[in-house]
This record gives sequence, structure tokens and C-alpha cells, in this order.
Amino acid sequence: MSDTPQVLLQHHLKALRLPTFKSEYGKLARQCAAEGKDHVQYLLRLCELELIERERRMVERRIKAAKFPATKSLDSFDFKAIPSLNRVLTMELARCEYAERRENIIALGPSGTGKTHVALGLGLAACQKGLKVRFTTAAALVHELIEAADDRRLQRLQKLMASQDLLIIDELGFVPLSKTGAELLFEVISQRYERGSIVITSNLPFDEWTEVFGSERLTGAILDRLTHHVHILEMNGDSYRLRQSRKLQD
Repeated sequence: MSDTPQVLLQHHLKALRLPTFKSEYGKLARQCAAEGKDHVQYLLRLCELELIERERRMVERRIKAAKFPATKSLDSFDFKAIPSLNRVLTMELARCEYAERRENIIALGPSGTGKTHVALGLGLAACQKGLKVRFTTAAALVHELIEAADDRRLQRLQKLMASQDLLIIDELGFVPLSKTGAELLFEVISQRYERGSIVITSNLPFDEWTEVFGSERLTGAILDRLTHHVHILEMNGDSYRLRQSRKLQD
């Protein structure tokens, strides 16, 4: 009989969805008793622990929903290896105020200079700030759009892409797009214009984007929307990955 209140408390905390209360209330009660804390201070600590854990779980869910190929932060990026990259601007962008203003980011530079790492770092920062993020490559997104169009669920996918606070499109320029693919990608970019931020990484300078989209008119329309409110990250230099590989071999 003496265990009944504890059993009921465990049941009620589970029903109220307070897992941190449920797992920590006993240990914290003993700590507060030893420190001479009153019931208000005890409850305050429990609430703080619950909120911290809840936020951690929410960040984890946002990271999972973003579909990052890997979780990388800007803290682990070697800015010294790519001196052309504006470190101050990049770290300022990690505060995610650009997303509140619906501005875009375009990272340009040759293959291997860490563009994807920077995009992942910005995406992770956005998840930590409470933003909905989706990561994809240009080729994968176009493939998904064409498949959705064939299955008559294109509108649903377009709504999903439009609903993200931040859409990251990696590796634009690695694969030329078909006419249909280019037009579908334009639709995604157009629907997000001044409604949601886009981060794009590309190994091609802007004057070569026509090779990807196959039409000067379409390329002009895409660039017009992307660069109206944009931060450009220049990432020129030797391949970061190649240098790291050489270091390991030395």
C-alpha cells in the first residue's frame, strides 16, 4: 500500500507526458533536501530539466526530418583551409536572422572546398534555432519532383518544400538538368521567393548556370529570384578533401 502514491505519480506523469519529471523527481528531491531548497525551488529545477530535455528532443526531431546526409557543425569547419570564405559573415549567418528576413545564401567554389559542410552547418544551426529544414541535392530534388509529377502528387511535394523555413539544395551544377527537371526546380524556387530561405551550393559561377538549366531565359529568371536578397559565400581554393587525404598519407 505504501507504494501506491508513487505508482500513481508515475502513471500521472506518463499521462501528462512529463518523462523528465518521471525519471528525475526522486533524485532531484533528495538533492534539494540535502541543499535545504524549498518546494518552489525544487519544482523550478524540475521544470527547467523538463524544458531542456524537451528542447533537445525537438532539435533531434528537426535534424532527423531535415534528412542531412551527415550532422556537421560550423565549429568543426577549418576556415584557415579556405581563406576566401568570409568567416565573420558565415558565423553571422549561423544566427539564422537571414531566414527571418527570407534571404538566400549561395556558396560558390570548386569541388572539395567544403561547401556541403558549410551548408550542413547552417542547416544544423537552423534546426537548433527551431526552424524546419530540408536538405537535398539538386539531382535528388529534381528526381523526386519528376517522380511526384508522374504519380500525380506533385502539388503535395511542392507544398512540403514551400512549407520549410529553410531549403538546402546541394551540388547544383554537377548534373545538367532535363527541360522538365529545370522547369520543376524553377517552380520550387519561385514558390519560395520572399516566402522562405534557400541555401544553394554550386561548383559553377553564375555565368555557367545556363549549362545546368539549358535555357538563358530560365536561368535568368532563377538567378533573378535567388539573388534579389542573397548572401554570397565565395569558397575558392584547393580541394579541402584532397589536402586532408594527403595529410593522412604523410
